[in-house]
This record gives sequence, C-alpha cells and structure tokens, in this order.
Amino acid sequence: MSQLGNQLPLSKSKVSELMSGRMYPRWEILYPLATALGMPYAPLFRLWRQAALETQNRSHTWVKGSSLGVTVTTPAPAPPLDHLAFRNLTEDGYHRYSEVFLPDERGDLAVIDTFDQLWLSWPRALSSPDARRFAWKILRATIMSRTPHLDGRPEFSEAAFDTVTMRTLTDEAERMEHFAETQALFKAMSRLPDNQLDVMVLRWLCGMPTQTVCDLLVSRWPPSARTNATPPASLTLPCARRQTTKGTPRDPHRTHPRPRAPAQGPHRAPRHRPAQLPVGS
Repeated sequence: MSQLGNQLPLSKSKVSELMSGRMYPRWEILYPLATALGMPYAPLFRLWRQAALETQNRSHTWVKGSSLGVTVTTPAPAPPLDHLAFRNLTEDGYHRYSEVFLPDERGDLAVIDTFDQLWLSWPRALSSPDARRFAWKILRATIMSRTPHLDGRPEFSEAAFDTVTMRTLTDEAERMEHFAETQALFKAMSRLPDNQLDVMVLRWLCGMPTQTVCDLLVSRWPPSARTNATPPASLTLPCARRQTTKGTPRDPHRTHPRPRAPAQGPHRAPRHRPAQLPVGS
C-alpha cells in the first residue's frame, strides 16, 4: 500500500479508502491507479462509466467532468489473443442467451460488459479449473443483475410474446391460447435451479444443439447428459434461427450494441450506451 501510494498523487488514506470500495472514484483518480497496477484501462473505463450511470445514479455531466483531466499517454491495449479467440467462439451463444432475458439492446450491453469483465480477470479465468464455466458465471451474473425478478426468480415471460409460433399464428384465439400456455411454462422454468434453467433456455428456447450448449457452459460434459431430442418449434424464439457466418471473426473492439431492426413489441427504454475512452489534451 505504501509503494502504491508513492506512485499516485493521493494520500495513503485516500488510496486505502479507494481500495476498500467505500467511495465511487472519479475517473481521474481511477485511471492512474489502473496504470500503476498494470490493468487495461479501456475495459475498466467502460465498466466504470456504465456502473456510474446505472447503479450510482451519476449524471452524464459528472461522468464527463470526472474524466476531463485525464491525459492518455499510451495507446489502448488490445485484448489478449486467447481472449479474442474465446470471444469469437462464444459471443453468438452469449447474445442468444441474453436475448431471452433482456430482449432489447440491454442484452447486447450485458454481453459487452461480460467480455470487459472477463478481460480484466483473464489470468484468473485461465488459472481456474474451467475457463468456460468461469466466463459463464460472469455472463449469468451480469444478465441476472439486470433482469426483473419475481419471488427471487428471473422473470422472462415477455419472451412468450415472441416465439416462432406466435409470429405465424393469425387466429387471435389461437394466439391467446398459445401465449397463456407458453407463459405458464416459462414461469415454471424460472423456478428451476440455475444450471437446469440455463440448459433449458439454451437447448429449448434458443434451439441450440446439445454439443453447442456443452461448449458454452463447460469444457467437459457427462456423456449421460447428452441427448438428441429436438426442441419443439412452438417454443423456439426467433433468436434461435439467427444466421451466422462461421469463420468470420467479430470485431474485437466493438463496444456498442449491434444495429437492430425496429422493435415489434412494447417499447422498452434502452440503457446507457458505452462511451469511447476520453483523451485529454
């Protein structure tokens, strides 16, 4: 702590208070700390800004003002190559899972925040018993922290409005009957243990093959857990039929939600968009 205090323009008591988490720091304080600790400041800034706006009720003016005095003297570091490879393998599946619980741009932001958190903790992920499980826990915690809950369980019955069958039915009575049945099923699914719920969402709502589900959740999967059952089309969500081009890498530096078509359901207010890093003069 003493050595760290000597590298920062702060008193040792301020450094101690900052490290304890009792205060939400301004970026002009957090940036030199990140530099001294050798942390990549690009993902840290995006997470700091998002948390300031969403959980600390800070204004955009406060966020901008607290970063104006920062002069970035080094180029923003790129993520590790193995992190980029991991993101390329898992990002599409992460987006499909997030869309079940957060069916607007909040789902995209949750995935972006997940990979930023994973970047900051990448050495821990690699040293963990299972890097995929480590990453999935971050994704799940990020999504669930933004998902409405009812009686302590995630509420995603809104997805019942957007099944493939709901989009094809034209008779209003049939649509209402299908919606009521699907909503009741989704409520029952929400009461499942976390691991079982994740498998059900990926396998039956997102329509993923069993091997893809295994690859997202863990590195190894018990052979007894494998099944060739086909998800019922009546429950599958449109995100399950998204076409992807294998072999085409995603932009590793993308920090904004993907462009979306106009929403067909009730409007939901979007979260704050991530900002680019401030560059002082």
